[in-house]
This record gives sequence, structure tokens and C-alpha cells, in this order.
Amino acid sequence: MYDIESLHCATSVDDAVRALAEDPQAIVVAGGTDVLVKVREGKFAGAHLVSIHELHDELDGVTLAEDGTVEIGPITWFHHVTTSPVIQATVPTLGDACDTPGGPQLRVSGTIGGNVCNAATSADSASTLYAYGALLDVRGPKGERTIPIEEWYAGPGRSTKDRDEVLVKIRIPKDHYEGFTGHYFKYGKRRALEIATMGCCCLVKLSADKKTVDDIRLAFGVAGPTPMRAQKAEDGVRGLPVAEAVEKIGELAQADTNPRDSWRASKEFRLQLIKEMSKRSLAEAARKGGADI
Repeated sequence: MYDIESLHCATSVDDAVRALAEDPQAIVVAGGTDVLVKVREGKFAGAHLVSIHELHDELDGVTLAEDGTVEIGPITWFHHVTTSPVIQATVPTLGDACDTPGGPQLRVSGTIGGNVCNAATSADSASTLYAYGALLDVRGPKGERTIPIEEWYAGPGRSTKDRDEVLVKIRIPKDHYEGFTGHYFKYGKRRALEIATMGCCCLVKLSADKKTVDDIRLAFGVAGPTPMRAQKAEDGVRGLPVAEAVEKIGELAQADTNPRDSWRASKEFRLQLIKEMSKRSLAEAARKGGADI
């Protein structure tokens, strides 16, 4: 049962902000694949919803700015992120990640902004956006501000976005992706309709001769209470030959993460996943960059 007390269909982002500010119980809904499930479960009983579902002119689509920044509207469907020519030409690993949530039906209703705003460590876009160092623009009663993704997560299922703020844009600057190739690896008990037991994204920039790791970013979902980068592991393999980096990165990543026990998997199993997924993701990212490995 969907226990919804009120539904305000916003006519603009400013209208949505006004509605949120006027009603302290109001929450934003777009695709509804997360919020409406919680309403049905009774977690948001008597929900006051502010819908931004129809704000396509302001919040939908993927564009490339003049300075090379990839700009993604938060109500863009997962499927449209994956198939966007801009995404495929600039940050294809994000497109790969957005092709993994749920099944085909969810990916043409669920939005990338909702995946970010639910602040779940298991969100399929989370580790890849973290690896790319995404910038999140929000608008509220006090105006607009930018939150780096490293400062977005306040804890499991919690973000630093205020309740009366609306995510209006996801940005990935050119210098965050240029020269990198990447791979996203999702582990679950089945290939579809599955919440990630572990998510891993590796971006790598190779030397001109394709034999050395010039730069690397390794990010995880479900390796801790929030998405995270394994920066000590990155530092430990930066400058190494690719084959040596692949061999070493697994144990370094294990020491740099802190997974927990849950009903989906034990801490020990997740640590094993971290080791193996780090190695495989780096190897595959390097192959995409031209390494012979």
C-alpha cells in the first residue's frame, strides 16, 4: 500500500525548493524506484512528496560543456546515461556502471540523481562517480552550492545535502577523466536484479609506452559504510610496471578498506572480493588503455 498524504508536482526547480522549504516533512521523488519502495514498506508512511519527474528542461540529459566538463542532469535515466554519446566518448566506465542496476525496466525509470541522493554505499553509480571525482551541484533556499563527492556522504544512507536542497547537476571535469581508461566490476549472487555485494571501479592512466601505471584511482562501494577510494593502495602501485601493479594492488586494497559483516556477505568474504576485484579491474582497465597483460 502506498500511504501518500500529499503530492506536489513541481513546475520548476525553484518551485520544488519552495515546496520543500514550506513543508518540513516533504521529500523529493523523481523515478520513484527507491522512494516509492520505502513508501510501500511503510518507512515513509503518510508521505509528503515533491515530484521533480517532469522537469526535463532543467534536470534531464547529458551534455558536454565548452571546457570539456561532462554535465549530467539528475533525473536522467540510467539507460540514457549508458547510451549517451557524450558518456561513451568521455566517461564510458560510468555508462557501464549505469547498465548494472536492477533490470531493463528499472533502468528506464530509475535516475542517476536518485542513485546518488539515496547515499547507499551499494549504489551502482557510487564507486564510479567517486573514482571520477564528480562534483554535485545543489540548489536550496540559500542558493546554489557545489559539493565534491568526497564530501557528499555523511554515513550509511545519509548525505550532506540539506533536506530542502535539490540536486541539479552532476559534473565531471575534463581533467578528472582525460587520459584514463577504466573498468567497473559489480559482484552479486546473480547478474541482474541484484544489489551489489561489492562494487569496484578502477581508472588508470598509462605511460606512453603502455607499460607503466602513471596514475590510478581505485574506488569501492560496500567496502565501508560509505563509498570510498583506496588512496594508499593507489599510492602503492603508482609508477609501477602494469603487471607488478596488478599483482600488488589486491593486498594493498584489503589493508585500505573496512568492509562489514551483513546478511549478504561476511567481512572476510568481502575482503577476498576486494583483493580479487582490485586485481581484475586494474588489469581490465589497463587492457582497455593498450597494455599487453
